[in-house]
Amino acid sequence: MKGLRTLDPLIKPFLDHLQDLRLALIQAAALLAIGVVAAIPLAPWMLAWLRDPYVRGGLANVVALRVTQVGGGFNIMTQVVCWSGLIFSLPFIVMVAGRFVFPGLTERERRFVCLGGGASIGLFIIGVWMAHRWTLPVAFQMMRQIEVWMGTPAEFWETGNYVSFASKLLLAFGVAFQFPMVVFMLGALGIVSSAQLRDRRRQVIVLLLVVAMLMTPPDPFSQVLMAAPLMVFYEAVIWLVWLRENRIRADKPCPAHR
Repeated sequence: MKGLRTLDPLIKPFLDHLQDLRLALIQAAALLAIGVVAAIPLAPWMLAWLRDPYVRGGLANVVALRVTQVGGGFNIMTQVVCWSGLIFSLPFIVMVAGRFVFPGLTERERRFVCLGGGASIGLFIIGVWMAHRWTLPVAFQMMRQIEVWMGTPAEFWETGNYVSFASKLLLAFGVAFQFPMVVFMLGALGIVSSAQLRDRRRQVIVLLLVVAMLMTPPDPFSQVLMAAPLMVFYEAVIWLVWLRENRIRADKPCPAHR
């Protein structure tokens, strides 16, 4: 019994963490469900929005989008609703994950994380907007040119595959644009310093290029469209962390002279 009492302080925190994880998973599932439900009446509008880069890329009169199977319209609706719900809810799911990962923060640090969550949502929207506005039209044009160059021009593109491809790329950009906020939060919490961020600049640039290569279509322009803004954000984060460090040093009281 004495040994069990000794283990109690260790067991309880572990059980508390399991309870926190269960609560976080329930909240994430609820947010995803809310996003999916909210996307149902917007499905026709979301499909038109997903088709917009295809139209702006000049492909509407070149290669048609078609449904090729019975029930294809229902499958497309399901894809649009699920992908849209995920895109709608993902920034909020990231905030829930952040609260679980940093449970021991002070009240001031929690407010700071909440502000960072708002900025995270903004960065997610910027990433999705950039992919929709520039990357997708270029990617579709490149794929069409490759088809023509190979002598295998498609008569049509299957709409379900188009929706899946476009949604995955939009989501990839939104997720990739969380990188600057994650780095800034690590710097603000004192886990990394501005000096460390400067020293790792070259490695980070290579990492961003590799991530962009893996998350975008196989054309250099799409990769640059993802990697270049992230590099700029990384430099901005270095300066923001440096300014925060200087402000903290300035706020510290000078030691009294003896």
